[in-house]
Amino acid sequence: MATVRLDQKSRALTRAIPNTFDRALANFFGTGPTDIELAKQQHRAYRQAMLDEGIEVTVLPSDAKHPDCTFVEDQAVVIDGHVLLPVPGHPSRVNEQPPIAEFITRQLSGTKICRMHGDARMDGGDILRLGDLFFVGRSSRTNDAGIEELRDLLTHLGHKLRVIDIPDHALHLTSISSTPTDSVILAPEGFLPKDAFGELPDGCEVLWMPAEEVYGCNTIGLPNGKVLVAEGYPNVLQAVIDIGLEPIVLDMSQIREADGSLTCCSLFF
Repeated sequence: MATVRLDQKSRALTRAIPNTFDRALANFFGTGPTDIELAKQQHRAYRQAMLDEGIEVTVLPSDAKHPDCTFVEDQAVVIDGHVLLPVPGHPSRVNEQPPIAEFITRQLSGTKICRMHGDARMDGGDILRLGDLFFVGRSSRTNDAGIEELRDLLTHLGHKLRVIDIPDHALHLTSISSTPTDSVILAPEGFLPKDAFGELPDGCEVLWMPAEEVYGCNTIGLPNGKVLVAEGYPNVLQAVIDIGLEPIVLDMSQIREADGSLTCCSLFF
């Protein structure tokens, strides 16, 4: 998940892929998964990669009624021990949330749980954190009312928020960018203007990747100097090596077919 710093990545929630995964929403990176067994294999490898690096990984059961349920990142926003439960931007995904909310509430007992209200809509995949600076994508899944509720939480926590307009040919902010470290943003050329992230704190930078490697710009940095990267994106791979990270390369091809990326499949808490 993109709302935690590197040093906060010790526990991750995931959810198994359902047998209905071939019906998942797919409009951006793919046309829908064609091999569910391969998708499950890729998801297991994804979980194992985190386990191998010392991350405690929980796997919730899948729900065949919700083909997209494996994409847990969208269902809860956890920031410094505070939890915001958004109303997902696509109606078919709203009922994926209860088991996620129940788990997070149980794990973070005593924490105030905030729920979005009214017309507010947001997918967790539209939030990106760079140290203590936050970005949110205004997208087809996240509206202004949702952004203001997020801003209220961040203001309470003493954080600042910047809004980035997501182009029509992209799903989420994290579909096209990520922070492999607390000081580096990976983003693709041609999807966002070069000044989209604004002036960054000293020591921080945006590394712009070729537009054709947009999917590869979604990575998960780990506390031990390693980073999960999707297979097949050589410029992204070289970029993370050049900044001193050790890549762990994963085949995400069937996950990609459902418009899912690395961060989509986990929720750090």
